Amino acid sequence: MVFSSVIFLCFFLPVMITGCYILPGKLSNLFLVLGSLFFYAWGGPDYIFIMLASITGNYIFGILLGHFGEKASGSFGGAGMPLSGRYLTGARIVLTVSVLYNLGILFYFKYYTFVLTTIRDITKKDFYIPEIVLPIGISFYTFQGMSYVIDVYRSLKKPEAVKCPVQKNPLNLALYISMFPQLIAGPIVRYTDIMDRLDASKRKVDSENFAKGLERFIIGLSKKAILANSIGEVADKIFEADVSYLGAGVAWLGAICYTLQIYYDFSGYSDMAIGLGRIFGFHFDENFNHPFLCKDITEFWQRWHISLGTFFRDYLLPIPVFGIRNKYLSLGLVWLCTGIWHGASW
Repeated sequence: MVFSSVIFLCFFLPVMITGCYILPGKLSNLFLVLGSLFFYAWGGPDYIFIMLASITGNYIFGILLGHFGEKASGSFGGAGMPLSGRYLTGARIVLTVSVLYNLGILFYFKYYTFVLTTIRDITKKDFYIPEIVLPIGISFYTFQGMSYVIDVYRSLKKPEAVKCPVQKNPLNLALYISMFPQLIAGPIVRYTDIMDRLDASKRKVDSENFAKGLERFIIGLSKKAILANSIGEVADKIFEADVSYLGAGVAWLGAICYTLQIYYDFSGYSDMAIGLGRIFGFHFDENFNHPFLCKDITEFWQRWHISLGTFFRDYLLPIPVFGIRNKYLSLGLVWLCTGIWHGASW
């Protein structure tokens, strides 16, 4: 189910808005979670179990980290003294297992076939390679689950620097990971940015948020359905044409149209996600900031897919490469992972 489809616009979205604005408190959260799971299952019912495994696993990892925080400071969630000694070691083990758990799920569904194909091409040996269908949005919700556990760990290690308490309510964590507005195409939402609004009693759902959210959603829908789709048809026609008959001007037109198609498609989806989040009382950070008005390529990346760039900056840059802390090695790791994240191909 995509945001621009009739089934979403005329049936699913009105039902979700009506239910969330009528139902009180926790029932509203439950309705949002069930609706989000239904939204995800629409595109592939079998893959709902993968999401449930992600939610369950990250909830357990968070609780285990909270256990070490409780032992170290005497209060659940780690509010107090930073972890040290055997408690810090135990928390590191939990963190490591959680990262391997999340990346293992992502690796199997997104990269396992690619790795086997590469091995077959190198060794020239013929063996069976399973066909694995990539679940929609798995990169986004996997990263969100990881970011929650990592932030909980950092909060336990340095309580004065990071404020990310353990989420003891499984329904709230399920809502964070499965929330349908940003489930398919982002932006990547950090747990610390919306943790307060996961509590329905602290979430403001009113006519002002509804009006501003709806306006933003319509802008995004227009970008996608009117601009991206129309420009994309021009790009497709040019790319499908015989290159020997293309002049330089037509070739440039195709390249520019393809560039604008990608921008309006992706930023349109981000606008729709931000607008939908606002309708339901959540405030997501911007994912695009007029990237084509930049002065250089560095600024372009800072304005393009901002949530992905900041995710890698905050979670990969601090990691030593081969035990060495070096800016250029760290940047190389970031860009390598950025390329791997975007697609399983050389």
